Amino acid sequence: MKSLRFALTPLALALALPAAAQAQVATPVSAIAPASTLLSINAEGRSFRKPDLAVFSAGVTSQGKTASAALSANSADMNRVIAALKAAGIADRDIQTSNLSLNPLYAPQVVGPDGRVQNPEPRIIGYQVNNQVTVRQRKLAEFGRVLDTLVSAGANQINGPSFELDDSDAALDEARTAAMAKARQRAELYAKAAGLKVKRIVSISESGGYSPPMPVMYAKAAMADSMPVPVAAGEVGLTANVAVQFELAQ
Repeated sequence: MKSLRFALTPLALALALPAAAQAQVATPVSAIAPASTLLSINAEGRSFRKPDLAVFSAGVTSQGKTASAALSANSADMNRVIAALKAAGIADRDIQTSNLSLNPLYAPQVVGPDGRVQNPEPRIIGYQVNNQVTVRQRKLAEFGRVLDTLVSAGANQINGPSFELDDSDAALDEARTAAMAKARQRAELYAKAAGLKVKRIVSISESGGYSPPMPVMYAKAAMADSMPVPVAAGEVGLTANVAVQFELAQ
């Protein structure tokens, strides 16, 4: 039996060389000079604005002996709620269905004198429908009046609001600038304490977002008979967190 041997031709050898060169280029190198020190700083910047948007949910919970009856009653009430929102000046684009559910209602268990459950088998006695919409209220001065209007229209579930900024870019940029200034200040402090100087920034990464005030929760059908709902928007805080690596040297 003859043994077979293969040898790389000059062309195959030439094609193999670029791959070897690429492997050498991909070898990781140090981000700083050998005599330098790498300093990692985490800093937070904040900015505050008056909110111009309130986001809340409003809806109706209805019950009926049959699923059809519960859904029909809920639909009638929900149509009035949506009509009330539109009459209050809320645009169609700011009203969005966020929850619609239909669930059976079961008879409560009855425990006899002997401590045993007399009706162990679950028995459906009706149905409950929940329908909610998420609303973006742009005229904050009218927010309390809108809530009263919703309850008068039949809403028995209201949750929120969460105050936000419709356009947060400028406020976030202010927070980013503050975070970077704080990171640089700390780097200079550490460098001075160590007898070094800040040579350059090696890397920057960020995270951040809203720090909204705690929402006020409403779920009270008797609200329509009370005084107008007071709502204080306060301020919305935006944060930017940066992680910065500095190279320190003599």
